[in-house]
Amino acid sequence: MKALDELDFDNRFARLGDAFSTSVLPEPIDQPRLVVASDAALALLDLDPTQAQTPLFCEVFSGHKLWAEADPRAMVYSGHQFGGYTPRLGDGRGLLLGEVRNDAGEHWDLHLKGAGQTPFSRMGDGRAVLRSSIREFLASEALHALGIPSSRAACVIGSSTPVWRERKESAAMVLRLAQSHVRFGSFEYLYYTKQPEQLKELGEYVLAQHYPHCLHQPEPWLAMFREIVERNAELIAKWQAYGFCHGVMNTDNMSILGITFDFGPYAFLDDFDQNFICNHSDHEGRYSFSNQVPIAQWNLSALAQALTPFISVEALRETISLFLPLYQAHYLDLMRRRLGLTSAEDDDAELIAQLLQLMQTGGVDYHLFFRRLGDAPAADALRTLRDDFIDLKGFDAWGERLLARIARQDDGSQAQRRERMHAVNPLYVLRNYLAQNAISAAEQGDYEEVRRLHRVLSDPFNEQPGMAEYAKRPPDWGKHLEISCSS
Repeated sequence: MKALDELDFDNRFARLGDAFSTSVLPEPIDQPRLVVASDAALALLDLDPTQAQTPLFCEVFSGHKLWAEADPRAMVYSGHQFGGYTPRLGDGRGLLLGEVRNDAGEHWDLHLKGAGQTPFSRMGDGRAVLRSSIREFLASEALHALGIPSSRAACVIGSSTPVWRERKESAAMVLRLAQSHVRFGSFEYLYYTKQPEQLKELGEYVLAQHYPHCLHQPEPWLAMFREIVERNAELIAKWQAYGFCHGVMNTDNMSILGITFDFGPYAFLDDFDQNFICNHSDHEGRYSFSNQVPIAQWNLSALAQALTPFISVEALRETISLFLPLYQAHYLDLMRRRLGLTSAEDDDAELIAQLLQLMQTGGVDYHLFFRRLGDAPAADALRTLRDDFIDLKGFDAWGERLLARIARQDDGSQAQRRERMHAVNPLYVLRNYLAQNAISAAEQGDYEEVRRLHRVLSDPFNEQPGMAEYAKRPPDWGKHLEISCSS
């Protein structure tokens, strides 16, 4: 493991030049202090986790010090925001400090969010507040633990620097890691500003650095786009299967790698509601839970438009048409496993849809239902869960279908079934009220709850002694928290 001054920088994106990013130095925050750090994320950099306890760690990730080898840049991009095109966005409060190459040969972006004003701040202060930094940290690491592709979060650094949102708050910085911070909007910006040479250069860069296997295909750009479609189909299937709502699926928030990216007003479902809107600014419900699938396809179409100089429109349309069947295949596979099914049958989609409708009608807790379904033999579990539903006749009929379905497969022993189901149905989920409890304590200077919640969520499938409080159904007040982009 390495110390901070032993990291190996190789700033590939910065070398693309000023057409793609602008050189900016971070603006320090006052009296920096460590709020929370992820040992697992730091390990991606081969960084010794004890480094997080050193004064240098806080100084580096609060803007006070910088490696000589770093080359901090604010990336430029545009994007479709709530369906309308914004010509220039860019890193308004974040900086790509540089790229670290670990001993395995992987490159990881060090992206510092809340690092101050950039040319893309659009009259903003360039800061992130403590609550938004904690939320991004927790979500990044929680999604990764669930097996959902995501950017990672290495640490949150708090401060005494005041910032104003709806009220006076304190500034913070979160260090997020990803193998690329290139977005759909990065391509859109160069396409709509008519920079064909730079657009080609960006595409060739992404191909060479992130999709090198596509270079051996007859049409490398098309092969890359197809894989982007495939990755996003799998990503969105995992969001839907695990009840995750992103909240702001603008094209500038969509990663070229098909990972969960740019956390704002996200939420996990509590009671199942296919029409759930987690962003209180989304008045039309564009990014509601049920709309995430068609919006992902819409965003892929926006990326496809930017790639028309290099791929035929016919080939792009044909590739986009693969999204829904790929999504459906991944989603059905995940949901079968969540129900304890080990084989596929033709009416599985109907079986799942019927369950979700019953859950919608009854306001059933989405996560606890699946977890408890695996706690006991199926018939016993169904009898216990029955009381959570309103349409008892409908639930009984559905339960009979499920039992018949299970009887037709080689299910193994109950112990094997329980182990199999608990491996895919988390006991601990990042519910909004849990995050809010941790944030409230942190705003009073107590970081222990943030750290404890992070530890619990890092192992979501296994029961942890003394942590039963984190597995409970949320209180009523915790189901109706309004989350905004500024949070």
